[in-house]
Amino acid sequence: MYLKRCIYILCCCLSFIACKEEPLITFKEVNFSDGDSPMVEVNIPMAEGNKTIANAINSSIEKSVIADLQIGEVDTVSFHSIKESINGFNKEFEAFQHDFPDSAYPWEAQIDGDIMYQSENIISIALTSYMNTGGAHGNLTITFFNFNAQTGKIISNSDLFNDKDAFYKLAKAYFQKQVDYKKILFDPEKFVLPSNIGYSEKGITLLYNTYEIAPYSTGVIEFTIPYDEVNSLLVFDGVQ
Repeated sequence: MYLKRCIYILCCCLSFIACKEEPLITFKEVNFSDGDSPMVEVNIPMAEGNKTIANAINSSIEKSVIADLQIGEVDTVSFHSIKESINGFNKEFEAFQHDFPDSAYPWEAQIDGDIMYQSENIISIALTSYMNTGGAHGNLTITFFNFNAQTGKIISNSDLFNDKDAFYKLAKAYFQKQVDYKKILFDPEKFVLPSNIGYSEKGITLLYNTYEIAPYSTGVIEFTIPYDEVNSLLVFDGVQ
């Protein structure tokens, strides 16, 4: 009887540990495309698990994709789903072809999402959007999202750090080590943090999109500060 009771308690403990370690959110890759138009393809991670958290994360990702596919002013977005946005993109192209039948430039839109980092406290996701609507070159934009893994809400960059001034100084020093900044920046004397700051497996990654601080020819500027150098400044600890 005593042995059976011990086994029962052990099983309960193991079950509790397993439940505790099971993540609230998992992800699966979802593809959106128009079979009649290979011009548009969207491959993004969609959250599953706790409905409240998953819905919050998915809503933010979907809104970003819809905005990226918008032709014209983002403030005038009227689509409510990714499929509607793809259809809208195609209709804009058809209208363009009608107005400029001699144009030889095909339109193209490709959006891909990747999980940069996931822990029990924070989830970082990157969306890479490439758009070409007939110009001299396409437009590549990368957007980082940091989600609170317990709520699904977006964490602002300022809320990632317990000492914003110290992180600014660390990022500036690291940037100057990694990048020949005096030759590429619009304003070499002024350092600014990028819009994109996110967690990755190796550390905190900072990414400047094209035109954000340097000419188009410079391209994307990206560097990572290792966790052993930045963890003391983080609200959510990263894996070292």
